[in-house]
Amino acid sequence: MADVVETLTRKDLVSDQEVRWCPGCGDYAILAQMQRVLPELGIAREDMVFVSGIGCSSRFPYYMNTYGLHTIHGRAATVATGLKVANPDLQVWVITGDGDSLSIGGNHLLHVLRRNVNLNILLFNNAIYGLTKGQYSPTSPPGTRTYSSPMGSVEQDFNAISVALAAEATFVARTVDRNTKHMAEILKRATEHRGTSFVEIYQNCNIYNDGAWFFATQADAKDDQTVLLEHDQPLIFGKDHDKGIRLKGLAPEVVSLGNGVRESDLLTHDETLDNPAHAYLLSRLTHPEYPVPLGVFRCVDRPIYEEQVSTQGRQAVEERGPGDLYALYHAADTWIVPEGSDAETLQEVHEEIPTSNIIPDIDEEDPRAPRTSLQQLLYDPISSLDLPAPECVSADTSVAEAIQAMRAKNLGCLLVVDKRGRLRGIFAQGDLFEKVAGRDLDLHQTTVDGLMTREPTALKTSDPIGHLLHLMSLHGFRHIPIVDPDGRPVGLASFKVMLQFTGGLFANEISPN
Repeated sequence: MADVVETLTRKDLVSDQEVRWCPGCGDYAILAQMQRVLPELGIAREDMVFVSGIGCSSRFPYYMNTYGLHTIHGRAATVATGLKVANPDLQVWVITGDGDSLSIGGNHLLHVLRRNVNLNILLFNNAIYGLTKGQYSPTSPPGTRTYSSPMGSVEQDFNAISVALAAEATFVARTVDRNTKHMAEILKRATEHRGTSFVEIYQNCNIYNDGAWFFATQADAKDDQTVLLEHDQPLIFGKDHDKGIRLKGLAPEVVSLGNGVRESDLLTHDETLDNPAHAYLLSRLTHPEYPVPLGVFRCVDRPIYEEQVSTQGRQAVEERGPGDLYALYHAADTWIVPEGSDAETLQEVHEEIPTSNIIPDIDEEDPRAPRTSLQQLLYDPISSLDLPAPECVSADTSVAEAIQAMRAKNLGCLLVVDKRGRLRGIFAQGDLFEKVAGRDLDLHQTTVDGLMTREPTALKTSDPIGHLLHLMSLHGFRHIPIVDPDGRPVGLASFKVMLQFTGGLFANEISPN
């Protein structure tokens, strides 16, 4: 996290991108409240990340002057999980829609909720596919007529809150795009929660599904058709606060206060119940039979996923040591992927290698114990070879200078590098014979840039020796540059050097006739 956090304003979180949603879209209100609420949290912009999938809502990261990732359809929760595990100090927001997260992304949504990763999910629910022009979505009610269901959808719709509760989400809430004060309160509550916060936002798509949530937003209707959830308070609603919800057996019942019905008879909301049954019952209150609940359905404590992963990692290091990726990768069978028709030969080499567990037991033979020569070719990296340092020149070196350097040091080739020392080509004896001999060239004016072999095959020091020999055998390479991770030459493997190496390697294993 940043050591010093600057005081932010809403303007600081407004990006330079033109907001391109349809005029009147509910997304504008959500964006405005997010930009208003975040400055109050005392979090640096470089510690905020917005991750989205595909859909109208997924443009959100472009409009926030923070870090953002516009990922692929349905996978925002997965990417956000990896981001949070890798950097737990980040404040991560997942912006998604009912189609993005409840259709193709349904599986990923369930798992981020049950794992309780410490991030925030905002699900914009407009009960339609808006970006792709109005097909019915997983939250469109049965009978919805769209371009893809002209006779009415025959599918049962998802209740997003019920789905989140069934996945054992630890914070579940609902708000609406037009009640900006309530939305701001819910956004703050979500950021305060430790664990996955899931917030469904009723968002109006005025192009393809206008009015889907009017019962919860219209001034003359919302008080009688919604109920605000307040912790430890009875469920009372109505313009005159004269209606409530009580239980009749296991079923909720709408009643009018008075005539023997008291507030104490009503169902009292408790968002802290560990058993989600109470919250789930409230999630089943749907329009028009019941007033639809708005607010926090559930808020409970449970261990944080990334903290547990980190703890296990530290414990593993304490018990087993820091680990060795090289030993792990080579603890079992290893193949060199063939580039030609010699797969059968490589398979035979592979079959001579004994197998072991992926993580060898400490009582087993030391995985670094001496191996056979064939095993060395497969297991040992190029870094174990004593390779000569390469002779490097720039691309503007004249051919005359290159020939002189090769003669003076008895070199078979020169490596051509750019200004940053990265490999760009190889100028070998073969190039002299093929590209210079018989041509009328001024060797002092001609540079190696026009005659070198560009982008030559190169290997890294971590590659196995066997792969190096394989390439030389398959392609007839006499020289293969060895480069570091940045592409700078650090060694040169030649046919002569490798012949000396293999000759010495097998000398002690050749039986006399």
